[in-house]
Amino acid sequence: MNRLLLLFISFLFFLQTQAQQTSTVRFITEKIKLDGVLDEQAWQNAEQLPAFWQFFPKDSVKAKYQTEIMLAYDDKNVYIGAKLYSPGNNYVTPSFRRDFRAGGNDNVSFLFDTFNDKTNSFLFGMNPFGVMREALLYNGGTANEYFNMYWDNKWSAISKMYDGYWICELAIPLSTLRFKEGSTQWNFKAYRFDTQSNEQSTLMRIPQNQIIMNLGYSMPIVFEKPLKKAGASISLIPYVSASTTQDFEHPENPAAGNKLNFGGDAKVAVTSGLNLDLTFNPDFSNVEADRQVINLTRFDVNFPEQRQFFLENSDLFTGFGGYNTNPFVPPAGVLGGSAAGNQIVSPFFSRQIGIGIDTVTNLSVQNRITYGARISGKIDDNWRVGVLNTQTAADAFKGIASMNYSVAALQRKVFGRSNIAAIFVNKEVLGKELSKGVNAYNRVAGLEYNLASKDNRWNGKVFYHQIFSPIDINEKFAHGFMLNYSVRKLIAKWSHDWVGKGFDAEVGFVPRKNFFHINPTIGFNIFPKSKTFNRISYGVAYDQFSQPGLGVTDRQAGPFLLLGFANSSNLLMTLNQNYTYLFNDFDALRSNRTMPSLKKGTSYTYYNFSANYVSDLRKKLSMNIQPLIGQYYDGNIVSVVGTASYRFQPYGFVAINFSYNNINLSTGKNQVYLVGPKVDLTFSKSVFWTSYVQYNSQFKNVNVNSRLQWRFAPVSDFFLVYTDNYNSETWMPKNRAILAKVTYWLNL
Repeated sequence: MNRLLLLFISFLFFLQTQAQQTSTVRFITEKIKLDGVLDEQAWQNAEQLPAFWQFFPKDSVKAKYQTEIMLAYDDKNVYIGAKLYSPGNNYVTPSFRRDFRAGGNDNVSFLFDTFNDKTNSFLFGMNPFGVMREALLYNGGTANEYFNMYWDNKWSAISKMYDGYWICELAIPLSTLRFKEGSTQWNFKAYRFDTQSNEQSTLMRIPQNQIIMNLGYSMPIVFEKPLKKAGASISLIPYVSASTTQDFEHPENPAAGNKLNFGGDAKVAVTSGLNLDLTFNPDFSNVEADRQVINLTRFDVNFPEQRQFFLENSDLFTGFGGYNTNPFVPPAGVLGGSAAGNQIVSPFFSRQIGIGIDTVTNLSVQNRITYGARISGKIDDNWRVGVLNTQTAADAFKGIASMNYSVAALQRKVFGRSNIAAIFVNKEVLGKELSKGVNAYNRVAGLEYNLASKDNRWNGKVFYHQIFSPIDINEKFAHGFMLNYSVRKLIAKWSHDWVGKGFDAEVGFVPRKNFFHINPTIGFNIFPKSKTFNRISYGVAYDQFSQPGLGVTDRQAGPFLLLGFANSSNLLMTLNQNYTYLFNDFDALRSNRTMPSLKKGTSYTYYNFSANYVSDLRKKLSMNIQPLIGQYYDGNIVSVVGTASYRFQPYGFVAINFSYNNINLSTGKNQVYLVGPKVDLTFSKSVFWTSYVQYNSQFKNVNVNSRLQWRFAPVSDFFLVYTDNYNSETWMPKNRAILAKVTYWLNL
């Protein structure tokens, strides 16, 4: 009884300590030189932030190897000085390339929640080799989907290694951040990965049932003087490019040939919290190509947005809709960078802008964007707003009409960390010469409530979206509900989605319509005192789709077991009972319709075993392997998907992505392969070369892509890109292109 009372008192003291911890950030006039020494008087006078807590392998003790952080600011910058202790100097870095993922290497991340909502944050990270990363977090950073690593901006930093510790210094321009002018308090958090001690640590104590980047675990920092807007903040990012393209399959294509192109972006700080982004004739050809996949499902998959114009405050536009998630899947940095869930439905998916349907091939192709404008950000502590408008060009050769896209979103904070959000999306055809067979307009209006409790136990959402279009069809709606409950030993989830047969959001992501979906999950966590296991989680997941008039069309249910090892590797195993009813013919052999399909109206019950193993990413050789073995429709399947990578730091790595699927059904047999060797070399922190080949047997295609990047000034680059596509059966070329492009970031 006395022991329980003592534990209860300790817990109350912990809560009180967490609530009371604040730190004062001193205003300085002294110039800080970023040299990794911390010898300025400003650092001697700065208040040191509290000691770090261990997050892994335990979450109840102070970190063994501490991190000392100090903050300061002046009229133009926020400064961070950090001293990070370690057992030695054998640090791990994947390469010199910017925007690394945190898992499996040495690094520290600093997060600024500039509007104190514990919902949105700017992240800046460093490693001992001086490699930088930045990202945007939204929806409280409570899941991997809410981490945007493709955001890029202008700031300065340096790292320096010493015997038994390393130091980093950062200068982050106030013009890079969005905040309320005159504010005196932000929320701040930091977390760190140390590979030599295999320790993950955080500024604020976080239980292991939560994700390490969760913004609910942050501390207030108080500025000595109110923050001022850092003068006029206008950035111009012009570009000029030259390219030569050959289309061997369609030599008459007017897009082929030699091209000289120019355009650019502009960023204007309307207020200290509201930003205007403009783009004219944008060129995204230097964006890294998507990693190909063998899609075994009957529905489309989506890929992340990487185009800079669409990234800042992207959650305001793309955070609507429902996800199908397993809350027990480990963080994205652990599982090879993949997100834990798949989107069920979304009213707006920015990658639909700049995509058109070629009326000759009936395939999706790129369509040129002529301009774009977006204003987004915070109006005050409670209101966020976003308005976006873009225009795409007509393409007579491909039969694509000119389109105008408009999106408006509004978000109001309620109850501390929750919010109510509304969205309106409009797609409209301009001109009638190419609009045959295309809807004149397609509009979506939606309302959502996003829940995030102050104690981080509850999070979820409820939404309703409605389509307005000239198509005469009923049930133009989508509705969803999701609620997660998470404590140390228990995680429980309920979600459902109801999408009508008329919900055709043409600018959204709607892989299927006319269904009711449920996805309950319950599981338990054990944190054993073991030298082998750090965490053991087990439970049952259930995922089911039904269609009115047909009943259940898809179901996957069964137990799962997650083993988190002390060396930071993970193994997730599931035993699946599957049921599928086909309401259309389906090419289950993935033969690109060259072999017989399973017929519409047939149903199948089958059992299989799947796993996801991620090795210790600190090792030079690491891998992520996902096998699927067992029954498959009316036959069987042996499938192995994964990535193997060898690091030769700090100059890069060689990797191979692979997918092998041996499918045996009553309609035939087929083996489908995808092989993608990749070489990523970083000659310095400013010169990078990436080359890869992707062979996809399903589409009989070999893709070659090679990209040289020279960052000759902050956020200013020269790109040289070569792409090639071949028919893998005849080795005849399909298309080929060489591009040279220069971009320059100019602050006015």
